[in-house]
Amino acid sequence: MPLLDVQLLNKSFGGLQAVSEVSFDVKQGAIKALIGPNGAGKTTLFNLIAGNLPANSGTITFQGKSIQRRPPHKIASLGISRTFQNIKMFHGMTALENVMVGRHPKSHAGFMAAMLNLPWTWKEEKKIRDYSMELLELVEIADFAHIDGASLSFGQQRAVELARAMAADPTLLLLDEPAAGLNIYETAELAKLICKIRDMGITILLVEHDMSLVMDISDEIVVLSFGKKIAEDVPQAIQNNPEVIKVYLGDDDA
Repeated sequence: MPLLDVQLLNKSFGGLQAVSEVSFDVKQGAIKALIGPNGAGKTTLFNLIAGNLPANSGTITFQGKSIQRRPPHKIASLGISRTFQNIKMFHGMTALENVMVGRHPKSHAGFMAAMLNLPWTWKEEKKIRDYSMELLELVEIADFAHIDGASLSFGQQRAVELARAMAADPTLLLLDEPAAGLNIYETAELAKLICKIRDMGITILLVEHDMSLVMDISDEIVVLSFGKKIAEDVPQAIQNNPEVIKVYLGDDDA
């Protein structure tokens, strides 16, 4: 049984069919990529899986259970975390505090307990802080833990966002264009980090435009064009697929 199973998914906005009859699955422990030109429906598909948008029809199952029409926080509690194309730092909070926000859904302290500042909430807060610091060490920016997140470089903010997504201990991590805005060196380091995360037992589904990154780290690739799936295979087969080549390079006969 696949970890994530998407079947015949449809989403339209008025007269625009953003996702049309898309089906694919993601196996436990894999790195799977969604690629396609701008407007292909990749981010819409991510939003459907994460619960940010409702599908018009089709099914999405995670670990054998339907996650249709569940709100994002419920889906996150099941073990799906995500990052976004546009980095979302909490202004006025340090890098460490930004990561800690991602861990709080796993905490047991309710609103009243936190307001009353009960002793057991201190211990839990320390555990959250210590775990968040470990994640900053994993993404190699622990030295910037106490700097305002909004003042960090673009690459450092990407690292904070990734650490924050991992703070909730996801089983499946959705990465939406993680290499966007990164230079060649930062992208190479990102590739190593994504593989390290996979080796920790976290399955990864990513949307990405950097084809070198996609081909280097992906186990399988799904290709979308105008909301429809046109191919799904291993990287080498995708590179040699005539329909994929036509979508990316244009039709020489046109």
